[in-house]
Amino acid sequence: MLLDGKWTRTAFKATDDSGAFQRQKTSFREHVSANSDAEFPAEQGRYHLYVSKACPWAHRTLITRALKGLEDVVSVDVVDPIRIVDGWRFRPEKDDCTHDTVNGTDYLRDVYTAADDSFTGRVTVPVLWDRERETIVNNESAEIMRMLDTAFHDLGERDVDLYPDGYRDEVDRVMEAIYDPINNGVYRAGFARSQEAHQQAIAELFDALDHWDDVLADQRYLAGDVLTEADIAMFTTLVRFDEVYHTHFKCNVARITDYENLWGYLRELYQLPGVAETVNMDHIKQHYYVTHDDINPTRLVPVGPDPDFEAPHDRDELPGGPPDALR
Repeated sequence: MLLDGKWTRTAFKATDDSGAFQRQKTSFREHVSANSDAEFPAEQGRYHLYVSKACPWAHRTLITRALKGLEDVVSVDVVDPIRIVDGWRFRPEKDDCTHDTVNGTDYLRDVYTAADDSFTGRVTVPVLWDRERETIVNNESAEIMRMLDTAFHDLGERDVDLYPDGYRDEVDRVMEAIYDPINNGVYRAGFARSQEAHQQAIAELFDALDHWDDVLADQRYLAGDVLTEADIAMFTTLVRFDEVYHTHFKCNVARITDYENLWGYLRELYQLPGVAETVNMDHIKQHYYVTHDDINPTRLVPVGPDPDFEAPHDRDELPGGPPDALR
């Protein structure tokens, strides 16, 4: 993490005294607005995303960008999936990684200090950067998703609304309901430093997966019959589950492929236009198995299990479906 703008390898503590994982709060929380008079107005070419394709939180923003057709509106740089002692690094020589095409830095931490030279905190992805004001607007994934969906809506090539009127309260409720037991729950299980903390996280995780598998037996998506940002938030955890979380984080009570409805739901989301292109399983597996050497000291990357995300699904039998622009 950065401490008063200086890189340190010893200050960050991931767990509390009970051994439970504690996620740090994000620091940059400004917002882009569709209002042209706003401090950060939505404009084509003005904003830039820094992401890791390994990170589920950053992956949310990439999927939103793809579904909305914002590729020519908001540019992207991709860091090396392997993050060791010096943090996220730009390695353009590696497959599907890039230079820092905006600020020309070698490490993402330098982007943070360009925005705030005395910044204290972890250097995380995603990051939404404003070229005009030369600063970080936001590094909270849920808020960046919402901005891409709402503030940039009129700039996208696809008429896709992931936070539609009439569903917003339910979307907010579902996003909150899945965050701690599922999205963050896999980390609570994997980074726990006590058996009690691990077992509690596992119990809550699989109770929640069982619940949503039941919901999806009769309901097309998490918030009802329309695709929303809640589904994107669930997808980025589910797509990593069998190949990473099941083994690496010891979430091995069941696999997603063992759930009839969650597995079909995951395949449907993967097969939406633009989504598969955002999934780089090599990046995902390299990141977790190589970066977390305290969990996997050998840094060996498993070969399998290679679930078939492109296999046919039966979700079309349920009411509703994706917006016309994604059919």
